[in-house]
Amino acid sequence: MSEKTILKLQLPTDPLWVKNVVESNIEEILTDHAFCEQKAASNAITLIVQNPSLSELVQEMALLVQEEMDHFKRVHDIILERGYILGRERKDNYVNELRKFIIVGGGREAQLIDRLLFSAMIEARSCERFKVLSENINDEQLAAFYHELMISEATHYSMFIRLAKKYAEEIDVDARWKQFLEYEAHVIQNYGKGETIHG
Repeated sequence: MSEKTILKLQLPTDPLWVKNVVESNIEEILTDHAFCEQKAASNAITLIVQNPSLSELVQEMALLVQEEMDHFKRVHDIILERGYILGRERKDNYVNELRKFIIVGGGREAQLIDRLLFSAMIEARSCERFKVLSENINDEQLAAFYHELMISEATHYSMFIRLAKKYAEEIDVDARWKQFLEYEAHVIQNYGKGETIHG
């Protein structure tokens, strides 16, 4: 899978992030990853609460909540297997910076489309990070796990883009997505050095 062709991300993660940061901070990475899955489930629940009349979206998000919490449990199982404990939630500065790009105010449609594209962006970057992890980590269990999750995140990314296009009436989703990609490229320049999934 090429991030350039499928995900359109403008700035790839340096594989040295895995060697220099991840491998010496596995416990930190796993805790952060577990909370990323929990937050993805919470985001899906919020989309249901805010859009109860959009039946297809509600159905898709209900399935997503189940999947993300299943991933959360699987990460937690690995944490326990390795003799770690979950630890406290880590702040996700990357996601918080991305959130600033969401239109506030505006109409309902603009807010919904931006929330869906924001979600797609996080899935796209997570997918790219999982790919880099799976290809570079010197840990067979985690390499296989992250390869599997990479495929899952790519599916989620595609779903969010598809829903944005379904529910957009006045908004040019492709044009807005291009703006998100440009903004994300600016944001991600400051990351790739920390012991978090988006760090």
